[in-house]
Amino acid sequence: MPRGTRDILPGESERWDRLESSTRDVMSRYGYREVRTPIFEATDLFVRSVGEATDIVRKELYTFEDRKRRSLTLRPEGTAPVVRAYLEHSLGQADPLARLYYIGPMFRYERPQAGRYRQFWQIGAELLGPAAPAADVEMIDLFCSILRSAGLDEIKVHVNSLGDATCRPVYRERLREYFTAQSERLCGDCRERLKTNPLRILDCKVPSCQPVIAGAPSVLESLCDPCREHFDAVRAGLDALGISQETAPRLVRGLDYYTRTLFEAYASQLGAQNAVGGGGRYDELVRELGGPATPAIGFSIGMERLLMSTGPIDLAQPARPDVCVVAREPSATWEALKFARSLRNVARYDAKDALRVMVDPSGRNASSQLKWAAKVGARYAVFVPADPDGHPVRDLRAGKDEAKQESAESLRRWLLEHPAPEEAPR
Repeated sequence: MPRGTRDILPGESERWDRLESSTRDVMSRYGYREVRTPIFEATDLFVRSVGEATDIVRKELYTFEDRKRRSLTLRPEGTAPVVRAYLEHSLGQADPLARLYYIGPMFRYERPQAGRYRQFWQIGAELLGPAAPAADVEMIDLFCSILRSAGLDEIKVHVNSLGDATCRPVYRERLREYFTAQSERLCGDCRERLKTNPLRILDCKVPSCQPVIAGAPSVLESLCDPCREHFDAVRAGLDALGISQETAPRLVRGLDYYTRTLFEAYASQLGAQNAVGGGGRYDELVRELGGPATPAIGFSIGMERLLMSTGPIDLAQPARPDVCVVAREPSATWEALKFARSLRNVARYDAKDALRVMVDPSGRNASSQLKWAAKVGARYAVFVPADPDGHPVRDLRAGKDEAKQESAESLRRWLLEHPAPEEAPR
């Protein structure tokens, strides 16, 4: 297996399914619709959007040429592809407030560590159109709702403002002057960043650079009046919604397209590198990619890191079937499969009425099938073919026979009324 990749095995994959399902449910409640973009895009899309001087573009892209020598790149993040799709398909014409989300794998050639891989999965949302602070507040509220729905109770949100094209150059120059005076104390990468974009130094994780970064000027001291008013309104809105926040004046993110509001959430379970996700405004990106000036804001959440922060993974607990269908004789195997299909009745019943039904197709005798049914955790077993007065049903945990059922439909109703004790009734 390539370094920085991993297999998601049964037991863990169910947790991923639950996270994706809860995410889609929350997104739908906020009015967001899913968009699925290609795993690879033209390299220029990421160079123009993420920023040529960023570590992502300089060091971490998986780039290759196709047979016509066109440069293509596995997507390192989700916002630029969504904006490209938004422009290419004129999504802003259908709705001037486009609410979009995505779930999918991203790729970066970076050092693997806890919860960080070279192929990693992200949840992301983008709101394109509104410039008002209320859009920022809604996005942060959605961000926190996704985290809470995944089981992350203690959410610590840091917020900052990077300013805009009016005031950010002033702050960038202040940083350049400060870090130039401290350049001997900076790591080699940060000395290079000083030449290209000193804002990137604030995102450095090298321990020796941290004391220098801690003394850097605050961006909040350089904000123009409109940016300061916008940021104050965002913080007031978060307070109004009861969202706990902390202003972090040196918070930056690893993408150059951000403007004004930035935010990140942290989980103490993840150790030193404990950010679980974040986002911000990118009011210039749509125009940078060839569209009209369109304010926008979004976020992304690392799925591996979110799952790590919400508890340990138990690979030993498969999904337990509600019932196993036991063929009394090998000749009854086809009937067992048909009866199981009737119980599942996938095309007819809603998810809330769904039953997990399994059959042992190995041709073993009924006694061996019962042992297997108990091993996989089934509460009940039903036997085919039926007796003259119905299908025998056995409670495998209590070791007793239940009332016989005349048909798959009557058994289905009975099973829904008699779930396993630790399961909530459907």
